[in-house]
Amino acid sequence: MTFSGLDYQVLHMSNHSVFIHSNQIEEYKFNENHPFNQIRVTTTKDLLECTQLITPTDIVEPRMATDDELALFHDSAYIQAVKSASIGELSEETGINYGIGTEDTPIFPNMHEASARLVGGTLTAVDYVMSGKALHALHLGGGLHHGFKGKASGFCVYNDIAVAIKYLQQKYQLKVLYVDTDAHHGDGVQWAFYDDPTVCTLSIHETGRYLFPGTGNIYERGYGVGFGYSFNIPLDAFTEDDSFLDAYEQALTEIAAYFKPDIIITQNGADAHYHDPLTHLSCTMKLYEAIPKLAHKIAHQYCQGRWIAVGGGGYDVWRVVPRAWSMVWAEMVEQSSVYQKELPIEWINKWQSKAPVSLPTTWFDPSNLVKPIPRKAEINEKNSLTLSKALSVIRSV
Repeated sequence: MTFSGLDYQVLHMSNHSVFIHSNQIEEYKFNENHPFNQIRVTTTKDLLECTQLITPTDIVEPRMATDDELALFHDSAYIQAVKSASIGELSEETGINYGIGTEDTPIFPNMHEASARLVGGTLTAVDYVMSGKALHALHLGGGLHHGFKGKASGFCVYNDIAVAIKYLQQKYQLKVLYVDTDAHHGDGVQWAFYDDPTVCTLSIHETGRYLFPGTGNIYERGYGVGFGYSFNIPLDAFTEDDSFLDAYEQALTEIAAYFKPDIIITQNGADAHYHDPLTHLSCTMKLYEAIPKLAHKIAHQYCQGRWIAVGGGGYDVWRVVPRAWSMVWAEMVEQSSVYQKELPIEWINKWQSKAPVSLPTTWFDPSNLVKPIPRKAEINEKNSLTLSKALSVIRSV
């Protein structure tokens, strides 16, 4: 089913935003010591509730993705392997071939069900936006951008984003702009649509010279008829807010004008922050206020408002992720004025005893958070050159 602009405007009677959530999201859990910890979704939801930015009527329960839906992207044999692993019936050798049972992606009970629910959450977001029940949808349990067609990778079993884009293509025939601001390259989604001119992928990430998955070079631009629809901006280590935002704002603005999408999907990894333990970027909460603001603008400029946002990376689950992800929702519901207040004391009191670090009391970080970096000018200049090279394919058109 394809919507024309007029059809969609008539259908779309709601400016409502929906928050896709279930307490079962925390069942996607590898082990107690694994850096991927879904308590960050729970603490984010609680922060939004304490700030009165979200109400029960905003919350939508995710459904479970069916095997047929998972197979829109994933190999059937891989889905069966995940099911076998879930009940302890997958051999170690077979599991390793599928990327299951590794240090990054260890096996856990009911892994298939927990993973399929995360995919179903993103599909629920798609259905709400495309049915006209909501203009924007946020699913923080999603964003598993490293999953491959037949292999788990980088904490990701199933790739909810790739499945959702395939679902959008099959059901609605839309041009999809996928924007990934996770510090790690959005490899799984990029390769899934590398030869597809109806999906444009933009990934702004830390250079793969130092960081998993090691891909995302500026010259990864697509293949065949898909050439010119994959964009990568690998930033130098220790990049700060202004340089990151300069790349993001120029790239997204120019790419959206070039591609003219029907819908935008953003992956909102929160691991470019200075506090993140797995990456080497030096950004602050200033970045996480600006990222959804421009995405929101682009959605209304080109997509009649259709915007689906998912979570992703983010491994400082106490000081960074709850604030960063709350800012996505605050932007969706146009309540950024809340940043003028301090964080609710009831939220701090509720979670401080569980946190190994002191929780922040304000939405933004202190101005002296990032220690001065001697190479700052060199880093900024290098990033600017990278941006120019990455966009040269459309700037020359």
